[in-house]
Amino acid sequence: MRRSIALLAALALLAGCWERSGGSDQRVDPADYTSFFLWAGVKPPPELSRATELYILSGEVKAEDPDTYVPMRAGVPRLADKRVWLVVRAARLDWGEGVHRAVLTDLARWERAGNGVAGLQVDFDAATRGLDGYADFLARLRQRLPQRYQLSVTGLMDWSAHGDPAALARLAGIVDEVVVQSYQGRSTIPGYADYLSRLARVPIPHKVALVQGGEWQEPAALRSDPGFRGYVVFLVNPEH
Repeated sequence: MRRSIALLAALALLAGCWERSGGSDQRVDPADYTSFFLWAGVKPPPELSRATELYILSGEVKAEDPDTYVPMRAGVPRLADKRVWLVVRAARLDWGEGVHRAVLTDLARWERAGNGVAGLQVDFDAATRGLDGYADFLARLRQRLPQRYQLSVTGLMDWSAHGDPAALARLAGIVDEVVVQSYQGRSTIPGYADYLSRLARVPIPHKVALVQGGEWQEPAALRSDPGFRGYVVFLVNPEH
């Protein structure tokens, strides 16, 4: 009888733990992660000191001007103990020659400063139906990029659900990773679990980007996804 009572108590305790941890979405806390997006104007939180990987916005190509690279960071980071990605935010893909030169110059400057530069990330919202054209752009960019640098892209969750397999396979031959965005603004996109349950369809090593403070409960499918490489948290300034 005592064993039965003890067993029932243990099961009740486990059920209570499940309700607290898995029964409802949690909030994304930077303290639980080691990989981050750091955008211009965002105050680095204390957790950044223990980060192992940073995606740092360096500049952007604006919609109104394909020939100008707009710097978004005043100086060069000095983070020799971290894996660093130089991020270019792009509103268009018809980059002028000056943009290409500026991006390559920044990569070299960051490397000379002692940073552990992993490579370049392009932050562009490529529509699912436009993946083949995006692959054309990335193939040309890859040819210009020194081989020591990896090429990363951000991606939409819809790629996993509706992306053309041939276009995704072509991307896999060009880029080294895709970081899939599960948020818009400061909020997690509703229905993210359904999209991410099909993320294994994307034949490229992939990470999932979460937004600081956003709702999140890890879909079980990610744990068995052979291409899943972890999370990147997009840092934001606290709202007042």
